[in-house]
Amino acid sequence: MAQQENKNINTLIVGVGLIGGSFALSLREHGYTGRIVGVEASADHARRAVELGLVDEVVSLEEGVAVADLVVLATPVDTLPQLAVKVLNSVGPHQTVIDVGSTKEELCEMISHHTNRGRFVATHPMWGTEYSGPEAAQREAFVGRNVVVCEEERSDRDALALVEQIYADFGMPIVRMGAEEHDLHTAYVSHISHITSFALALTVLEKEREEQHIFDLAGGGFESTVRLAKSSARTWVPILMRNKYNVLDVLREHIHQLQVIRKQIERDDVEGLAESIGKANSIQRIIK
Repeated sequence: MAQQENKNINTLIVGVGLIGGSFALSLREHGYTGRIVGVEASADHARRAVELGLVDEVVSLEEGVAVADLVVLATPVDTLPQLAVKVLNSVGPHQTVIDVGSTKEELCEMISHHTNRGRFVATHPMWGTEYSGPEAAQREAFVGRNVVVCEEERSDRDALALVEQIYADFGMPIVRMGAEEHDLHTAYVSHISHITSFALALTVLEKEREEQHIFDLAGGGFESTVRLAKSSARTWVPILMRNKYNVLDVLREHIHQLQVIRKQIERDDVEGLAESIGKANSIQRIIK
């Protein structure tokens, strides 16, 4: 009975799109029985979020914070620092606030001295797709995916316990790290993948002007590599700009590796090219 009572929480989702909407669905799927309300800047998204059953109602931020036990900030990362401060200004000692954004250092720095800092838990579910908006929300989206919790030592024990319970119910292993470390690692494992996909799509689209049948030959390898190029600029421009220096550092190394392979091909360096590919194959140790 106590476990069920712990799941009777009222939740506010600020930004009912891919991640926020999927979070709402996951709460329902895993037995959380309180009301789920949303805040949405887009009238169309607000209407669809209710129609799709992601939230019970769309309200103003002030109304939502006033009734929520849990506030989930799922807006683009350029809005999160100021939004977090605004929400923390209004929460009480028994409310918990989390974010689900892809960058953490600026956000954590902005709220570091807030009197309600303990009510905040910085999180990043390591899942996403190339789609956005309420229609992109998926059931069981987070199962088996890691979630990063940053600066857990800055969060109140009860707030952290609630968030850990929720993510455990979602089936998400928790990885703990600092905000700066998080932003560096996500630049390597997430942000560079999107940049590469955007660049490849632009390259092929430029060539397609000359070769009208290029897409007739596109197979699974191309589709999987360029899939992320369909991701929203509204989501990814803020991420890349907020994590600018880590992204630039990763890009320098990425461009260097491309130049190495280019020279190997130019010089007919079969052995060198085979060595580079063989070295790349060792990524299997990390990605099965």
